Amino acid sequence: MSVRGIRGAITVDVNEEQPILSATRELLHTIVASNGIEPEDIASVFITVTGDLDATFPARAIRVMPGWELVPLMCAVEVPVKGSLAMCIRLLVSVNTDKSQKEIEHVYLGGAKALRPDLSKA
Repeated sequence: MSVRGIRGAITVDVNEEQPILSATRELLHTIVASNGIEPEDIASVFITVTGDLDATFPARAIRVMPGWELVPLMCAVEVPVKGSLAMCIRLLVSVNTDKSQKEIEHVYLGGAKALRPDLSKA
């Protein structure tokens, strides 16, 4: 078994609490479903947001999900590169798995598909 990183990102339309929390849940659920993992498999989740999303901590959405109470979570602000994608939430999920790097399914939703079109599904 190895620790693998699973990347994901999603955009929101407004800097408001509920859209940020909903998008975070949607992204995490999609990552979990796409990779067949359980909260017990997760070593940690690192969450970043662009500087224009300051209405809430995205980790709040994860902490209240059943089975996720003990998963270590950390939020940070994404590096503010000029011209980069705005209104974006990114996750890096570190998971204990037998899957190879090639078997990991990274998830990019909404406007975040532009970040990694090579990894985004149609």
